[in-house]
Amino acid sequence: MPAAGPFDLVIWDLDGTLIDSKADLVNAVNATRGWMNLPPLDPATVASYVGNGAPVLIRRALGPEAPQEDVDRALDYFIRHYHDHCLDETRLYPGVAETLEGLAAQGSQLAVLTNKPVRISHVIVDGLGLSSTFFRIYGGNSFDQKKPHPIGIQKLMEETGAAGARTLMVGDSKVDIETARNAGSKSCGVLYGFQPETFALVPPDYTVREAVEILNLRDQ
Repeated sequence: MPAAGPFDLVIWDLDGTLIDSKADLVNAVNATRGWMNLPPLDPATVASYVGNGAPVLIRRALGPEAPQEDVDRALDYFIRHYHDHCLDETRLYPGVAETLEGLAAQGSQLAVLTNKPVRISHVIVDGLGLSSTFFRIYGGNSFDQKKPHPIGIQKLMEETGAAGARTLMVGDSKVDIETARNAGSKSCGVLYGFQPETFALVPPDYTVREAVEILNLRDQ
């Protein structure tokens, strides 16, 4: 079978895909709940809330019964706290650095598309020494719509001239796979991330257990 790669454009989700940020997110969410005089949540519960952006994360963390003004206050606190602690324990997943180097060597252009606020996304990418790796980083407030709306992938394909069939969205949840489908691009689900169980609802074109497998994807 002929190799599917190198893809012209490989777009990476951030949390649960490029970076293991679970501990810092859990700590920030529970610090926010403590500030709101609420008990902490289980780490697995917090991880299940990640993927649709900070406003949705905090709404889920406070519960559907929480007044919107409380959610707004909590969100402001969360953003400030997380900004100051987003690199306390966050690290690249094993094999990610080598995978990025390999993709670049194959000629792929690399970008980040996350629902995390773009300013914090830049802080994390820069702090992990990847600022020169990605030609673009788009966050949840870079456009009027967040993933799974296709605008982020569409903009990146427009900027690079990459066709949908030659574009790969890599992510750890059905949100990323839905985004790829909506944009007409290929999708790859990483099984090591936060929410791989959601791939049963929206199957990706490819799945990998380790990031380095992305270098060897083949046509299906």
